[in-house]
Formats: sequence, C-alpha cells, structure tokens
Amino acid sequence: METKQALVLLYNGVVVTMDQECHVIRDGAVAISGDRIKAVGPTSQILAEFSSVADESIDLNGRFILPGFVNTHVHTSQQLGKGIADDVDLMTWLHKRIWPYESHMTEEDSYLSTLLCGIELIRSGTTCFAEAGGQHVPGMVKAVEQLGIRACLTQSTMDCGDGLPPNWKYTTDECIQSQKELYDKYNNTADGRIRIWFGLRQIMNATDQLLLKTRDIAQELNTGIHMHIAEIPYENELVVSRKGVDHGTVTYLEKIGLLRSNLLAAHSVWLNDAEIGYFASGGVKVSHCPASAMRLLGFAPIKEYLEAGVCVSLGTDGAPSNNRMSMVDEMYLASLINKGREMYISGATNPTVVPAETVLKMATINGAKTVLWDNEIGSLEVGKKADIVIVNPFTWSMVPLHDSISNLVYCMRTENIESVMCNGKWLMKGRKILNLNEEEIVQLAMKQASNLLERAGVNLPNRMKFV
Repeated sequence: METKQALVLLYNGVVVTMDQECHVIRDGAVAISGDRIKAVGPTSQILAEFSSVADESIDLNGRFILPGFVNTHVHTSQQLGKGIADDVDLMTWLHKRIWPYESHMTEEDSYLSTLLCGIELIRSGTTCFAEAGGQHVPGMVKAVEQLGIRACLTQSTMDCGDGLPPNWKYTTDECIQSQKELYDKYNNTADGRIRIWFGLRQIMNATDQLLLKTRDIAQELNTGIHMHIAEIPYENELVVSRKGVDHGTVTYLEKIGLLRSNLLAAHSVWLNDAEIGYFASGGVKVSHCPASAMRLLGFAPIKEYLEAGVCVSLGTDGAPSNNRMSMVDEMYLASLINKGREMYISGATNPTVVPAETVLKMATINGAKTVLWDNEIGSLEVGKKADIVIVNPFTWSMVPLHDSISNLVYCMRTENIESVMCNGKWLMKGRKILNLNEEEIVQLAMKQASNLLERAGVNLPNRMKFV
C-alpha cells in the first residue's frame, strides 16, 4: 500500500525561484509533497488549490523563500582544525599544519568534524555540499545521514609528491580501488542524498596514471571528479618544468583529455586566456572560494570565466583556510572582491562586474550544475527536490527592502537564515537544528579537536603574551 505523502504549504512569502528566467513572486507560495516541489505560484492560487488538503501550512509573513545554497568546495574533515593554519603560506599550510593534522585523524574524528561543519553549513542555508576530499569517507557518510543534508563525497587521493605523511603512501591502483569500493557501498544512499565522486587532491600529488585512470573510471560510472587546480604560481611552474607544456596545470590537463563536463575545478586562480578557453570548451565547472583565495592564493579570473561561458559556483573551502563555512559570507565577498580585482587589473573602477543576481546564481543553480545535480536542485520549480531556505529580512541588517536581490547578497547575514529544508524535511526550523543535539556536538568536538592536535604534534605559535 502506497504511503500518503505529507503536503506542506509555504505561503505569503517572496519566492526567489532561480529558474531560467529568474522569476521572483512577490506574494508567492510553494507546495511541497513528500520530498519534491508540487507547485509554485501566487499565494492566492496555491491556497485555493491546496489549503484544504495540506498537512502543514506556514504563513511566512513576507519572508524570502529561496532554493538551498550549494557549497561546491568544502573540507568537512578539516572543521576540527579551525584556526591551526592562519597567516602562513600554502606550502607551510599543507606540509606543517594540515597534512600532519589530517593524517592523524580517525574515522570518529572525521564523523565529529563533519557533524560540526554540517551545523555551520545548515545554519548558513546550505542544503548540498561537495566534499573536497578527506581520508575517512565512511565517517562523513554517517554524519551526512544524521544531518539530513545532501552531499557529493570524495576521498582525498594522492599517489606521489613531496612531504606526504608516511601513512599516506598509496599506489595508483590502491587509490582507484578504494574509491570504487566507496562508490559501490555508498553512492545514492541516505534516501538518494549521498553521491560518491572521485578525487584528485592536486596535480603535484598525482601521477599520470592516477590522472588517466580517474578520468576513465569517473566517466564509466557517470560521476564527478573534484580537484584543486592552478592554486599558486609554483604549481604551474612545476608542471611546465616536469611536463613540458607552455603554461601549467590546465594546459596539461587539456593535453591528456581530463577537461570534461564532470570536472569540478576548485580555485582555478592562475590561468591564462587560452586555458580559460579550454575550460569553456570542455564544460569544466569552477568553484570560486573568495575568502580562501584571498588568504592563500590570489585573484581568480571570475569575470573572464563568466564572459567565456564557464559555469562558476561558490565554495567556502575548509575551516583552516577560511574559518567561516557560510555561503552568505562568500556571496558578499564574491561580488566585492571581483569589483576590486577589476580596478587592480584595468586601473579603472567598474561596479557592474559580478552583480548581485550573478552571485545568487553562483550560490544556487550554478552550484547545482557544478555538482551535476541541476535536474533536481538549485531552483524552486515543480518536480525538483524540496531543498529550501527561509530568510527573515525584518532585522536591522536587511531593512529597508528596496531591492530584494541586492539585499540578499549585500545585506543578509547568517543570522537571517531562519529555517532550512532538504529533501522535503526540516533540518532547521526557527533557527533550531532539529536532527541532533547541537550543544552536545560542540562540546564533543572541542574535546576531540584538542586530542587530535596533540596526536598530530602540530605546534602553534604564541601570537600574544598571555598572562
């Protein structure tokens, strides 16, 4: 016997659909049946059709209804390392802080770290994330199941390179086989909320064999590849010297046929014009992480990507390279940083660069395209999954509301995110996380983080004279 799907009505809100025409319905409503959107339209129309049969009806009193944000680059296993690698260069960041920390993690560490990160993601409106790579995917899976969020999970994969911890010495075949096993066991689990991708940490830690075998197995399984690309000039210089190409990572990946539509290229800061063209022709998706880039990497050519037709989305990166897992903050930074870059590059101001509506697309529908899930998420449309964020704009930070889209990008704070739904189920309602005891997780994570740092032997500098 078929179970009746619960019908939820959200009405009297400002519905920002992010559909192809970017429709905004001023007095709008969304009807949700089970895990999918059943109807979107004016409040009067939706109430007339569904109010008599609804199981739950919520009057939003003018609040915003948005698609859930899609964070396309985050290291959930690094959440316990927040604050351990501030104000250092990238190679010190990797070799002296992050790799010792990550290499000493247990599956339980990864589970708690992902729970803690997930709380911050949900509180800032994220309903789907792309994991950039950690060592204990089963711990992530357990946390994602509990959190109720949607995720593309990836194992951090390296088969060569300088500075790797002793317990990270894997052959190419071991890297591929372990990921195939994860795919077979966990892909499309948790009511379809979990997908398993293949990971390439970066070109400096991947043999040609690993690059090519990853390319082929991901194509065979119809899944994605998540890779850090062109992060710093040194990376390009190394590729030029070792691979005999004329520029760097992207030129080499084009040469070996890795630039395809299932490649999620994180950061992608140091590209030339020809390489931007390679991304566009290959359908490569870029995850722009403004906060992390400003700390460690530099200005990514976002304006040029957009002009070339490259799909650009937003990511927070991990806690040790950002400290904030808020897509709300990344939207604000993305627009301002790229306006500032234009002044730096051209010598003239251009406030029209990367406007608010473009940034909102990056956080929603472009994010869905980046994680290859736009047929089901990223916009509020009939038949798509009910991944929804409710924003309360009636606070000092957002009023007055002259321009709704501008307010959402330039004025909204994480505190304005009031309720979050994923797959038709509330994860947060009235700013209360529903699926776990937040206070308990915070306390456990604090204890676990201290133990992990001690095990890893990471020594942090004394910045101030404490008394």
